[in-house]
Amino acid sequence: MKAELKGTGVALATPMNADYSIDYPSLGKLLDHIVDGNADYIVVQGTTGESPVFSWEQKLDILQFVIDHLKGNKPVVFGLGGNNTFDLIEKSNDLKSFDLAAILSASPYYNKPSQAGIIRHYQLLANAFPHPIILYNVPSRTASNMKAATTLELAKHPNIIAMKEASGDLDQCKEIADNRPEGFMLLSGDDGLACDIIKMGGEGVISVIGNLMPEAFTTMVNHALNGDYETAGKLNEDLRSAYSMLSEEGNPSSLKAGLEAIGICKRTVKPPLFDASDGLVERWRELLFTP
Repeated sequence: MKAELKGTGVALATPMNADYSIDYPSLGKLLDHIVDGNADYIVVQGTTGESPVFSWEQKLDILQFVIDHLKGNKPVVFGLGGNNTFDLIEKSNDLKSFDLAAILSASPYYNKPSQAGIIRHYQLLANAFPHPIILYNVPSRTASNMKAATTLELAKHPNIIAMKEASGDLDQCKEIADNRPEGFMLLSGDDGLACDIIKMGGEGVISVIGNLMPEAFTTMVNHALNGDYETAGKLNEDLRSAYSMLSEEGNPSSLKAGLEAIGICKRTVKPPLFDASDGLVERWRELLFTP
């Protein structure tokens, strides 16, 4: 199970129609684009998928569509995180019938629990969830950082298999890489740091840019995983402009501007997010189509 989650996972965007209903034909087109780009697995309903704005029933409908569309060709990870521990445990019961490689669960936001609180939260989830858990540390969104010692303590649990690290702190990532138990995976949660994290021993990345440029990004990651850091570094530098544009008007608004530029879906995002500007869509066209 763990081996299939190495390499490039793509945090799937959720295309929407103008009325904010889910644009399933475009979602299928996006999945085909990612699969054709040789990404290794799909992450459904993470933050990039606008998970906070969909009902539980909608999330399950999206998940079922993705599984049906992929027909077993790629592993699927599902995003299930939040700040209500027992609500998450209850929801996990609805996932027992789904063929999932793992659950990606972000550290609790807003509550700002202590490190001891974070440990207890994840241990309760790990004891109850029917699928393995990938921890997700993203302090820019949760307002609290999972320290390396917290990750290493949680890594002892047999149902916690990996950490998606998006703290941006490479020293913290290195501490995890150097001290984790055998088999526990370190995954980058930042496209621009994926090469650095793989170089220190990480197993891959859960990517945003993989929606838009799956072949170019996956090629870079694979070179890094194969130890060809020189080629990976050059390819990574080629992608720097794209990484920068992804953050200009927030994620996933900036990403969807790029997806509109290449004809995958409209840039529509659901409030409280705001659609990307015409100017950003045009700059994506220039970047992606200029020889």
